[in-house]
Amino acid sequence: MNWLKMITLTTTFAASSAIAEVAVIVHPSNAAAVDQSEITRLFTGRGTTFNNGSKATPLNLAESAAARGEFDSKVLSKSSSQMKAYWSKLVFTGKGTPPKELTSDAEMKAAVAADATAIGYIDASAVDASVKVLAKF
Repeated sequence: MNWLKMITLTTTFAASSAIAEVAVIVHPSNAAAVDQSEITRLFTGRGTTFNNGSKATPLNLAESAAARGEFDSKVLSKSSSQMKAYWSKLVFTGKGTPPKELTSDAEMKAAVAADATAIGYIDASAVDASVKVLAKF
């Protein structure tokens, strides 16, 4: 009976540790205020500007990044495979181009810190003073 408790505890711990908080980040000089619907609009290609009119350049993490799955699920309310299908359809029909993909939180932070128009996301534990957090999910 003890082995069953151990398996249950291990499974519960693994599931809870996989759920990380995702921070949506921009350049520190970016004055735009955004909510979840605005972020969704930008990351689904339905808009190219922040709500204050300034240009927005969304950046995605690679599909293999844990924060990508969390972002797709928590912010866009879709699975990563649903988002891949969504972008495949837009690309095929010539109606959109998905955001550029970066390989890691460090690469995302560097890209956002270097571009005042960029908006991206990383694991909240990776945030530092080089970027500004707009929201956490």
